[in-house]
Amino acid sequence: MAGEVFHPAIFINILMVFLGWFYSDIKTILMFRFLPLLFIMINSAALAQLMPGVSVTKVGDGWAGNSINTVVFRKNALVTYKDTQFISFYNAKGWVVIGKRKTGTAKWQLKQTKYTGNIKDAHNSISITVDGDGYLHLAWDHHNNQLNYCKGVQPLSLDLTEKTLMTGKNENSISYPEFYKMPSGDLLFLYRDGGSGRGNLVVNKYNIATKNWTQLHDNLIDGEGRRNPYWQACVDDRSVIHISWVWRESPDVASNHDMCYACSMDGGLSWEKSTKQKYTLPITMAAAEHAWDIPEQSELINQTSMCTDTNGDPVIASYWRDKDSQVPQYHILYKKAGQWQVKNLLFRTTPFNLGGEGTKQIPISRPQVISWNEGAATAVALIFRDAERNNKISVAISNDIALQDNWKLFDLTSASVGAWEPCYDTELWKSKQIVDLFVQHTAQADAEGLVNMQPQLVSVLEWKPLLKKH
Repeated sequence: MAGEVFHPAIFINILMVFLGWFYSDIKTILMFRFLPLLFIMINSAALAQLMPGVSVTKVGDGWAGNSINTVVFRKNALVTYKDTQFISFYNAKGWVVIGKRKTGTAKWQLKQTKYTGNIKDAHNSISITVDGDGYLHLAWDHHNNQLNYCKGVQPLSLDLTEKTLMTGKNENSISYPEFYKMPSGDLLFLYRDGGSGRGNLVVNKYNIATKNWTQLHDNLIDGEGRRNPYWQACVDDRSVIHISWVWRESPDVASNHDMCYACSMDGGLSWEKSTKQKYTLPITMAAAEHAWDIPEQSELINQTSMCTDTNGDPVIASYWRDKDSQVPQYHILYKKAGQWQVKNLLFRTTPFNLGGEGTKQIPISRPQVISWNEGAATAVALIFRDAERNNKISVAISNDIALQDNWKLFDLTSASVGAWEPCYDTELWKSKQIVDLFVQHTAQADAEGLVNMQPQLVSVLEWKPLLKKH
């Protein structure tokens, strides 16, 4: 764990008080002209106080007045294709910035595109991926509005096409666009059609041979006009697509309930339960497989993450409050020996209430989860941010998910990252078991409010878990 160090800001504040006794005008100049820049420098220096096995590469400054660059549902903020890694974020003026580097190097090539987004709404994030031929794909600035999508003009290029349609169907009220790459190099594009509490899940598929998008499902999971699913998904190395989701009954986040599950063995055409029972599409609330029953008013968060273990069994991360507790805790749901299991990590002590509309100011982040094998055991790491740990980038690891009390907690950095939520390079993890996290200190006021914060440094934190070799 990174040790705590004397923070330079303490010295600066003492010095300012001293100078104020004699030179009030100097104090004013320093306070209002130089300190904002100084604190950005201090935060960057503190981020560099890292635990062994962790390194940070600086990228550039980005908008930080809300969490739009660091929301967890960016799929992806970072993505690797062969030996090239791509990145995207909004700058201080709301322009979409994309970049690339050779993996293992520190020099980023950045390009400000001709596209902008509504940076005042933290929903309107940027998602990128790279297809099997090396073309960058980009979707940005969505919250119940028309599709914004383009792609690279050549493989590995940062030059983008004009905005274009995908299929022309169900593209007028899009939210939460997410890309997923199939082992074949084809792509999936998942998004909500409709609004909070009254939306459906749409699934498009991109064929690298034809370079065309088709719509597999205009309504895979049906809110029936009364609710909507908030999902998380992953694609395993067997090309199985896994989706889990909570239902929301209204725009109020407190109406989230239950965790459901579906998977597809044929590239997204047909869907089934974990029991192999086929779904009749679209999937409705009455027909959905319940991985776990979680009532409304449980501080259940939406849009978290999931992965699979090496056997292809699903592992889902979320947080909620159990009925006998006032404290929301991180939970891991997983399927083992044909049964759904849940692990309550139980390390949090601070209660909070999750309710209302819009992007919330929450003392913990939504988590990311990764999994690997430790011999015959399934190991799991949960990546998160918690005010109880001073909003550092933190990890909880279990080397055997079947055991209850073997979770180890540590911090990857010694500095606060504010309202940051974890987004990692899923393709790099799949290929090399390296975790590259998109990192930026951001703020978030409640219900789409803005914070007067200077642009903050975007960086990539690389963590190499010490995985056992068997």
